[in-house]
Amino acid sequence: MDRAALADWLAAAAGQPVEIIGMALMSGGAIQQNWRLDAVVRGVTQAWVLRKDAPAKLSHSRSRAEEFALLQVAFAAGVTVPEPLYVCSDAAVLGTPFFVMRRVEGIAAAHRVVRGETLGGGREALVAALGRELAAIHAIRPGHENLDFMGEIDPNPCGRFVRDARKRLDSAQNPRPILEWGLRRLELTAPPPGDIVMCHNDFRTGNYMVTDRGLTGVLDWEFAAWGDRHEDFGWLCAPCWRFGGVGEAGGVGSRETLYGAYQQASGHAVDPAKVAWWEIAAAIRWAVIASDQAARHVSGTEPSLELALTGHIVPELELGVMRACA
Repeated sequence: MDRAALADWLAAAAGQPVEIIGMALMSGGAIQQNWRLDAVVRGVTQAWVLRKDAPAKLSHSRSRAEEFALLQVAFAAGVTVPEPLYVCSDAAVLGTPFFVMRRVEGIAAAHRVVRGETLGGGREALVAALGRELAAIHAIRPGHENLDFMGEIDPNPCGRFVRDARKRLDSAQNPRPILEWGLRRLELTAPPPGDIVMCHNDFRTGNYMVTDRGLTGVLDWEFAAWGDRHEDFGWLCAPCWRFGGVGEAGGVGSRETLYGAYQQASGHAVDPAKVAWWEIAAAIRWAVIASDQAARHVSGTEPSLELALTGHIVPELELGVMRACA
C-alpha cells in the first residue's frame, strides 16, 4: 500500500496531521484484508485496523462502505464492535475501497478460543455473552434510516436461502448433487416464517475477539442481512464451526446457556427445531462458499494455498448434510 497516500487521506478525514508509524497485514481475512495501523495524531498513538477488499471479492459480500455503515449502526445500538472511524470509497487512494476502525485487543483464532478455559471469563460466561450480543444485534429491525442499502425484505428467509443457494450452485462449474439433495430436503421441511431482524450471518467462533476479561469485539459484518433470528444460531452452533471444541455453541459451551442468555436479554425464546433446520443450511452455505473460495485460486485471480485448501472441506460438509438429513 502507498503509505504516503494513506497518511494524506487520513489527515484529510481526521482534519489534522496523521503520521503512520507502523503498518502490517494481519492474519485471517480470507475474503477481505485487514491491516494493522499504528498512527500518531497530535502526539497520541492510535491503534487502528484498516479493512480493504482482497484482490478478488465474493459477489454476495457487502461493500466496505456498507460494512462501515453496519458497524456504525451496531456500535450505536450497543453491540460490542470496534468503533468505526473513517471510510473511503475512492479506489484511487489504495486501489480498493477501505475503512478504518479502532483496534480492539484479544484473541480471535478459533482453535485457541475453543481450547481456552479462561477466555471470556470461562466457557459458559463466554457463551452467555454471545447470546447477549445476538440479542443486541437482533434488536436492530427493518426501517432503520441508515440501512436503506440493505434492500427489500424477504418475508420468507427459509425460501430465500434455498433459492439463493440453488442459484449459486447452478452458476458453479462443478455439480454438487449432495448439496442439491440437501436443499430439496430443506425445501420440504422449512419452518413457517417468523420475525425479521438484523442477522450478522457470520456470527461464529473466529469472528469475535475475546480476552480473559470478556468479549471485546464482534467482527466481519460483510454478510449481514435481514432474516430469521435462528439463522445466526444455526451458523454458530453448526458442527462445521466448532473447530474441534466440545461445546455445541461454537465449540465453546452449551446451547442451554446460549439460548437462556439470549431469551433473558431479548425476551424471545429460541426454537431448537428451527435452529436444527438452519444448522443444515449452514453446512450447505459453507460448502458453497468454500467452493467459491477455491474457484478464486483455480481461476488464477487470487493464487492462494489457503483458498485452494478451503475447497477440500466440501466433501466433509456434504457428509455432514447427509447425516443430518438421514
